[in-house]
Amino acid sequence: MKICTLKTDKDVVRAVKIMNLSTMKSDDLEALDVEIEILSSMDHPHIVHMYESFKCSKYVYLVMEIMQGGEMFDRIVAKTFYSEALARKDLTQLASALKFCHEKGIVHRDLKPENLLYSDASDDALLKLADFGLAKIVDDDTIMKTRCGTPGYVAPEVLMGHAYDKKVDTWSFGIIAYIILCGFPPFYHQNNAVLFEKIKSGKFPFPSPYWDNVSQEAKSFISSLLVVDSTKRPSMEEILQHPWMIGEMDSDLSCNLEKFKEYNSSRKFKSVIKGIQITNWMRKTVVAAKSDDQPPEEESKSSDKKEMEEIAGAPSAKIE
Repeated sequence: MKICTLKTDKDVVRAVKIMNLSTMKSDDLEALDVEIEILSSMDHPHIVHMYESFKCSKYVYLVMEIMQGGEMFDRIVAKTFYSEALARKDLTQLASALKFCHEKGIVHRDLKPENLLYSDASDDALLKLADFGLAKIVDDDTIMKTRCGTPGYVAPEVLMGHAYDKKVDTWSFGIIAYIILCGFPPFYHQNNAVLFEKIKSGKFPFPSPYWDNVSQEAKSFISSLLVVDSTKRPSMEEILQHPWMIGEMDSDLSCNLEKFKEYNSSRKFKSVIKGIQITNWMRKTVVAAKSDDQPPEEESKSSDKKEMEEIAGAPSAKIE
């Protein structure tokens, strides 16, 4: 990502997302075309805006709205006071963006903290949804079965290999809502295989003392979102009309900020480590390819595939 200014007005600043076409496979190129098509159709106050896109022989450039307010989770942990009202404000803005997407037949499929950004550093900055790299344009006849998303936020039907619809976004929204109310996720385990089993079970607690100050209306809201049977999850329109979302419950959640800071630091540390592991795996693969003209043994292929599955948690990725 680069920062640029408009030639005719240096005060106008934009962000430029640059992608190298030579490093992209055919399915990546197809996904990029879909992302550009989606972003071109987006005009909503809570979705990061794309102004223009350019394609040359080697690169694609997406000229985007610049987001200077940082990630949602980072802003929350920087607070000294936090409440249900503040959590509800962010969730209302996110639900509004998703309602807009779903009405246009767009499923995001990768809701997570890294994709929730503030427009600027002010207290009244807008929260905006970003990164439509895994998004899909659907209609009533579309059947989605691609296992994609980010571990911890992915819906159970995706993990089970079932056909799914826009309600996968409702599940991920529910995970985010749970976290910002108490400071940690409802499903967690260091091992992805165990984590996925927990998600598929759909069983989660409201442990004390972290949920002691959270209103019953908020707990009911979370319980309505994190339902394994996707047909029983509410739509984004229904979410915006839930009693907690339109209510005035304002419990003080400042006591959970330390737990939130702990989780957020751990999340960021793991993201860095996984990034390093992926880089090292890619370097190892390149060196091996250069040193041996023969294809690697089948066992080595299996080992590398397993390694990639283990470390593919932080970036958006296909799970299978």
